[in-house]
Amino acid sequence: MNKARYVVTGGFGALGRAVGDALLASGAQVALVDQAHAPAGLPAATLACGGADLCDPHAARRCIDGAAERFGGLDGIVNVAGGFAWESVEHGDIASWDRMYAMNVRTALLASQAALPHLLRQGRGRIVNIGAMAAARAQAGMGAYAAAKSGVARLTEAMAEEFFERGITVNAVLPGIIDTPANRAAMPGADPGRWVAPAALAQVVLFLLSDASAAVTGALLPVTARGLD
Repeated sequence: MNKARYVVTGGFGALGRAVGDALLASGAQVALVDQAHAPAGLPAATLACGGADLCDPHAARRCIDGAAERFGGLDGIVNVAGGFAWESVEHGDIASWDRMYAMNVRTALLASQAALPHLLRQGRGRIVNIGAMAAARAQAGMGAYAAAKSGVARLTEAMAEEFFERGITVNAVLPGIIDTPANRAAMPGADPGRWVAPAALAQVVLFLLSDASAAVTGALLPVTARGLD
């Protein structure tokens, strides 16, 4: 039986690594794509494409086409790449809004567009986007970020409808705060025990990539409990 083949964008970050590790553990072939350069210590079985600006359609296609060529096709993509910025609306800079849109929506769009020819060619596939609970209800200081993640949610729904009859499911997970080193450093007084563990979120992503999720598309799935440690 052929191994499943996946691309994970934002693959060198805490969540991207967790998703990649879970996919490798399931027996899949995995390509990690990231704007950063590949760090030391990546699993030897991982195909790494570092230094990739996913806001550039040519860079997105280069990495994703390269993964598909190496693997002999693709079965899905997980769009983890994104970013967060806290900024009030009153004193905010429009550049922050543009940057949040680019990091969260544009990257998901361009990576998905690059993956689609490979998925459509085989008549089946999975796209999973990483949204945020802030898309459902934003708090003060989250205007630009929440608006961008709302864009990810609407993009997910639109793609799900567009590819419903062509064998491709498109879903998003909406995590609360993810327990990453960056979030712990940014919020030293918070209780990370109430946050979402990357490994737990990765297991939800794996379900949405699996055959068991074939009847699920256009879902925006809240993931707010810690789950795995």
